[in-house]
Amino acid sequence: MSEHRGRVLIVAGSDSGGGAGIQADIKTVTVLGGYAATAITAITVQNTLGVSAIQGLSPDLVEAQARAVLDDIGADALKFGMLGDAAMVEAAARIIDSAPGIPAVVDPVMIAKGGAALLAGGGAEALRSLMIRRAALLTPNAPEAAELTGLVVETTDDLRRAGEALLALGAGAVLMKGGHVAGERVIDVLMTAQGETTFEGPRIETRHTHGTGCTLASACAVGLAQGLPMEQAVGRAWGYVAEAIRLAPGLGAGHGPLDHAWPVRGT
Repeated sequence: MSEHRGRVLIVAGSDSGGGAGIQADIKTVTVLGGYAATAITAITVQNTLGVSAIQGLSPDLVEAQARAVLDDIGADALKFGMLGDAAMVEAAARIIDSAPGIPAVVDPVMIAKGGAALLAGGGAEALRSLMIRRAALLTPNAPEAAELTGLVVETTDDLRRAGEALLALGAGAVLMKGGHVAGERVIDVLMTAQGETTFEGPRIETRHTHGTGCTLASACAVGLAQGLPMEQAVGRAWGYVAEAIRLAPGLGAGHGPLDHAWPVRGT
């Protein structure tokens, strides 16, 4: 349909602490003016101190959730977060294939902020072979980019090299995130076949960065769902996340959540 209404179908895991995963995704899409629907892949037991248990749902159930949404409500963009294992990645690929023409934002979630593995054996290879070429936008951080490409990713130029490799594997666009790259400034690089756009800002010294990747990918997805061009969608998302980090409420004793609701208060 030509009328963009900002409908985003999110396929990801639940975070009981509310800072990442489905919870962060719903908050982000809603506050940026979109409509969030979900297909939950896993239930995690977690808070700011880390993940203590994960219960994956069946791929068939996840596909059924997605199908129920797509057949009735529809979607203008898809967003994929935690998939868990190869079977779930395969289900995610089928969901994309069942929704031709709807852009998919793929956040290749592999490790939680606290260090817990969120993609089991075989999952990374499935992600590499099935999801990269189906992604309108792929949003890896440096460790994820290294895992997906086999390249060393320690500098901004390394990010660019890995990004070129991911574009060559079929991604429509890649947002190479520089948060793990050392330096006083954070530089993210959006790369497409047409060229690159950099987003740069001062590094905010804080432990409250839980859910940053989920939030950024969902903010990009709702922009695309609303019909924004890629550069504009990513630029708005980047600014939203930077401010959400800066205004983090300081909750928890570990990696605390962002302030997803800041635009509502007009701060």
